[in-house]
Amino acid sequence: MNIQYIKIKVFGLFVLFCLALPLYSDSIHESTHEIKNTEESTLIKLKTSEGDITLSLFVDKAPETTKNFLYYAKNGDYKGTIFHRVIKNFMIQGGGHLPDMSQISTIDPIVNESNNNISNKKGTIAMARTSDPHSATSQFFINLIDNSFLDKENAPDDFGYCVFGEVVEGIEIVEKIGHTATGNKLGYSDVPLENIIIEDVEIIKE
Repeated sequence: MNIQYIKIKVFGLFVLFCLALPLYSDSIHESTHEIKNTEESTLIKLKTSEGDITLSLFVDKAPETTKNFLYYAKNGDYKGTIFHRVIKNFMIQGGGHLPDMSQISTIDPIVNESNNNISNKKGTIAMARTSDPHSATSQFFINLIDNSFLDKENAPDDFGYCVFGEVVEGIEIVEKIGHTATGNKLGYSDVPLENIIIEDVEIIKE
C-alpha cells in the first residue's frame, strides 16, 4: 500500500477524532496493558451502573491533568454523568454529559501534558479535547485497545491526547461498556441506548 495514502488515512482518522470528541468524542483482548505498581499511586474508583472501575492516576507524569480530574471528582461533578460516547474496539468516553445530554459546568481548559510520552494503550485513561490541543476540561476516555495514533509522537498536530492514568481493576467492566449497543440521541452519535451512569467517584488513596 502507498505510504502517502497511509499517512493521509491516519491523518484523516486523527482529525475526525479531534472534531468528534467534544460533540458527544468483537473481542478486544488482542492487547494487554502492563499494570504498574500502585503502592505510591493516587487511586480513584468510578462506581458505574455497570460495575466499579479503579484507576491509578499518574500524578508525577501528568500533574496538571490529574489535578484537574481530581477537582471534578472532589466537587461531585462526575456524579450522575454518563458514558455518552462508546465506539467498539476504540474507546469509551464520559465525564461531560448528563442522561438528558445536557453538559456539566466546567472550569478553564488545561494545558496538554502529552509530552509525558505515555502511550494510549488499552486500559489507559486520557483527556478528551477539541481540535485545539489545549482545550480539555472535564471529559475523558478509556482506551479499549492500543490507540497509538493518538500519541504525541504520531499526532499530526504534534500533541495528541494526554494519558494520565490506567485501569488497575475492573477492565472487564470497561470491556462490557465497550460492547454496549449505541445509537443517535439529540444530535449526538455513538450514545449507549441505555444510560451507563457514573453513580459516584471515590478517592481511595491520594
